[in-house]
Amino acid sequence: MTPLVFLHGLGGGHAAWDRQVEHFGRCGYRCLAWDQPGYGGTPPAEPYTLQTVTDALERHLGRDRVVLVGQSMGGFVAQEMYARFPDRIAALVLAFTSPAFGGAGSQFARQFVAARIEPLDEGKTMAQVAKALMPSMRGTKSDPQGLARAERVMSAIPPETYRKAVQMLTTFDRRDQLEKIAVPALLVAGSDDKIAPPSVMQSMARRIPHAEFVLLEGCGHLGPMDQPQAFNGALGNFLQRRSL
Repeated sequence: MTPLVFLHGLGGGHAAWDRQVEHFGRCGYRCLAWDQPGYGGTPPAEPYTLQTVTDALERHLGRDRVVLVGQSMGGFVAQEMYARFPDRIAALVLAFTSPAFGGAGSQFARQFVAARIEPLDEGKTMAQVAKALMPSMRGTKSDPQGLARAERVMSAIPPETYRKAVQMLTTFDRRDQLEKIAVPALLVAGSDDKIAPPSVMQSMARRIPHAEFVLLEGCGHLGPMDQPQAFNGALGNFLQRRSL
């Protein structure tokens, strides 16, 4: 079985993947839920860029080729890893994510950065930011425990790391890479996801050769925490059929 490496989102951490690590561990997979630099116990990276983050991940991986499972920002990191270290990747699972942020100088980028950073500038704690932000990311058919888990995980992020990760996100653009992805790929979207809308993900899937696309009805941006059983089912089905 191919090892599974789970990559969290901006407001995440390794604990965001607890339901996946538990499930796939029972299925016999070796699982690693990685904390990006500055998250959890992972040392920070300077400068905080997609290159330094993926360098840190590449160093952390063993010699085996792995399946990268990335949610939101983790999907950015997974795509960046494939672009830079394709020989290390056996398959990609890109969940609730997109192939580019939308341009560092765009109005969307400015609004996104302001919405995430201004509360911290006003003196709010990460727990207060999480409590205000996370409910908008859930879906209409969410696991009731998922939102509470998401708030707990986000509350534990060091504010300085969060600020740096927000800025890093705005630099991501791997749209030119999609047609070059030559490993099995699964794209998972949520019908209620307003950050990575299903239309964006479906368009992304069409550009990746032989990619599979799964839509989780009533699921928001929190994906693996929002609908853990449905997400695990989609991922498990993909791994089985692709003999990973």
